[in-house]
Amino acid sequence: MPVLDPVAAYDQIAPLFAELARERKAFLECVERLVISAIPVGSGSLLDVGTGDGSRARRIARSRNISELMLLEPAVAMQCGRTDICTMRAEDLHAIDSRFDVILCLWNVLGHVFPAAARIEALRQFARLLHPHGKAFVDVAHRYNARHYGVGPTAARFIHDLVAWREETGDVAVGWDFGGNRTTTTGHVFTHREIASMCLSAGLNIERKFVLDYATGQERRWDFEGHLLYVLTPAITSAT
Repeated sequence: MPVLDPVAAYDQIAPLFAELARERKAFLECVERLVISAIPVGSGSLLDVGTGDGSRARRIARSRNISELMLLEPAVAMQCGRTDICTMRAEDLHAIDSRFDVILCLWNVLGHVFPAAARIEALRQFARLLHPHGKAFVDVAHRYNARHYGVGPTAARFIHDLVAWREETGDVAVGWDFGGNRTTTTGHVFTHREIASMCLSAGLNIERKFVLDYATGQERRWDFEGHLLYVLTPAITSAT
């Protein structure tokens, strides 16, 4: 069974995507509510990286009266024929010159960017593209989410990482069954330490971290109870 590039895989599963979203409705809606509540007052522009058909970004924008949207989606089939979506990967953000009040990168889109250096570069571009008081919202699959992955496997991951941590240990196979066929690609599941290190390298501050139950969307206290949603701001640099 071939392992597809993530963009090619999402092109294949596009007809299944609405069903996948329904299965995670509680989680997705909670992320959406938290993002909306944290968007800075007066925001007028929004960039969504990995937007799918753009419906989620449009809802978020409407809720805060944001009129200027740039929607990016590399998988053409995921765009559902929308003409207001630009076909672009996160790896190509350097081609954009505009700046934004809000940047979205949701549902582990960052986990489908390879290699690790490209993920850091994507975050560095977020820092460049944000207005000084803007915010980026990034949610990721958490490698130590024991509530979702199980206590035993998560404990084994944690012990392995203590002994022999490597960036590549977070790389996982991702698969979906659709129409009697299986589509397989690669993804990355993150640790908080990893995200913090990447943000430091990229010139971003972590303003807030939410831990969200992947099944129910409920906000949890401890990291091992959920996936992670980050609110990021540009790092403050001294004037030269």
